[in-house]
Amino acid sequence: MFKALGDWFEQQLQQNEPVSEKHTVELATAVLLYEIMRADGKFEESEQLAYQTLLKRHFDLSANELDSLIKLSSDKAGQAVDYHQFTRTINQHCDVPEKLQILESLWRVAYADKHLDVHEIHLIRRISDLLHIPHSQFIQSKLKVTDSTS
Repeated sequence: MFKALGDWFEQQLQQNEPVSEKHTVELATAVLLYEIMRADGKFEESEQLAYQTLLKRHFDLSANELDSLIKLSSDKAGQAVDYHQFTRTINQHCDVPEKLQILESLWRVAYADKHLDVHEIHLIRRISDLLHIPHSQFIQSKLKVTDSTS
């Protein structure tokens, strides 16, 4: 079942049909969140839980679909040479409020362990730039997350 769903996500990514738009944004978002989770070289349980919770909250997926998306995002992150392919998809299909929601999710994963590593901050800044989010929004989003979970 998981392989079938993973194959389905892959197939949707290779097609240019409107139905694939939702799933390419899901995968792009999941990969970026995964990258934040591994940015500091540790896979903290709190970050993994935040990652899963945020994906569940953002996208209307069954438990099996969520598991497949998580596995596929891990695979795609391992194969990726840069973040442009993922941010390009988000830029093409998401409006500013949706991109800000993704930015906030990046901060939530990074700060799930109550510590912001310099590598996490740097990566979120790079992704924020690629999503064309102004620096003021980058800072506001960071403060919103760190102040609300303190």
